[in-house]
Amino acid sequence: MLPNTGKLAGCTVFITGASRGIGKAIALKAAKDGANIVIAAKTAQAHPKLAGTIYTAAEEIKAAGGKALPCVVDVRDEQQISSAVEKAVEKFGGIDILVNNASAISLTNTLETPTKKVDLMMNINTRGTYLTSKACIPYLKKSKIAHILNLSPPLNLNPLWFKQHCAYTIAKYGMSMCVLGMAEEFKGEIAVNALWPKTDFLESDIHCSEAKMRVKKLLLQYFSNYMSRLIAIYTAAMDMLGGSGIESQCRKVDIMADAAYCIFKKPKSFTGNFIIDENILKEEGIKNFDVYAVTPGHPLLPDFFLDEQPVTVTKEPATHGALPELKEKEAQPPPKPRSGAVEGTFRIVKDSLSDDIVKATQAIYQFELSGEDGGTWFLDLKSKGGNVGHGEPSDRADVVMSMSTDDFVKMFSGKLKPTIAFMSGRLKIKGNMALAIKLEKLMNQMNARL
Repeated sequence: MLPNTGKLAGCTVFITGASRGIGKAIALKAAKDGANIVIAAKTAQAHPKLAGTIYTAAEEIKAAGGKALPCVVDVRDEQQISSAVEKAVEKFGGIDILVNNASAISLTNTLETPTKKVDLMMNINTRGTYLTSKACIPYLKKSKIAHILNLSPPLNLNPLWFKQHCAYTIAKYGMSMCVLGMAEEFKGEIAVNALWPKTDFLESDIHCSEAKMRVKKLLLQYFSNYMSRLIAIYTAAMDMLGGSGIESQCRKVDIMADAAYCIFKKPKSFTGNFIIDENILKEEGIKNFDVYAVTPGHPLLPDFFLDEQPVTVTKEPATHGALPELKEKEAQPPPKPRSGAVEGTFRIVKDSLSDDIVKATQAIYQFELSGEDGGTWFLDLKSKGGNVGHGEPSDRADVVMSMSTDDFVKMFSGKLKPTIAFMSGRLKIKGNMALAIKLEKLMNQMNARL
């Protein structure tokens, strides 16, 4: 863990979405220096599944050594933003750091994304970041520290990150484009940077501090350890969507808090950067990253917008003016499907079913498989004892997965991670994403037998 230096003592840090997750972790890190924290978030009353409100966060900040000002703020409401900024200036005398952390997510394709969700993501992610920055900038310009930090990804124009969730990517990249523009506009006056985890969050459909949400955390969708250099930040939202056990594949939010602290210590000239948490901590001399793992030594989940497979980034964006140059890997001829392998896989799955598995899953899966031995298959984990078979299930499927027969067998045998299959477009999913995540756990149980 990165030690505190007292650098932020007396500084005022305005953080959106700070009632829980990464936002609160950054707040607590600054509070240990004796900073003043403005908790600008919507949650005034406890969420039934996500712990934390602006008031409980305020108590934790005070206990950590800081001062707190909880403000009910929906970043879609310009008046609420302005009011919170005015209260912060009145109480603390100014604003030194702004963290644009509030975010919304829906990992759905174009035809499956309702206009209401498009508006939610655009208004919270892009518009909310822009308006909050605009309101704070007059006061930031008077500060000796003057930092804006957006929790948003590098501007990676690889189409891979657009094809499955175009609206979300546009909204999230809007936050990054604020970094691109404002870093240049206020150069010498305010440092404007972006911070992104090497592991995640798929931040949810709800709107967790990209602490992904999850649906994000939905995103969660499939995270396994294939891209070992990428990982996912564990938040209550992820646990809510991913179910118990998913946390072992994640890092604690402390890594993002430490990375943000590193950025705040830098001068105003450090601006226009798209920073990955692990990279900046390595520059600070941190070598042991197991301290950030929920379960040290366990394979970690990958985050979105960082290329590892199937596209290689040959040039990383060190500053706001540098965009990644993408180099497509040579296409490999698809392996021939194994005759009868799908039927054999389902036979093994059926022999492994139990009432306990059915009780824990409660879902019906339909598989649309292309290639030899393909067609429509189902896995019923709602009926007593469970069932599998060729054709459509008797009841409506909760999740429909489309892929080749070869990829199907590889996934159940552990040779192809669902994360990679989904992100590369080899696996398409419709329906309940949280239940899709549960199937991955079953796949892991099958690995040893397939």
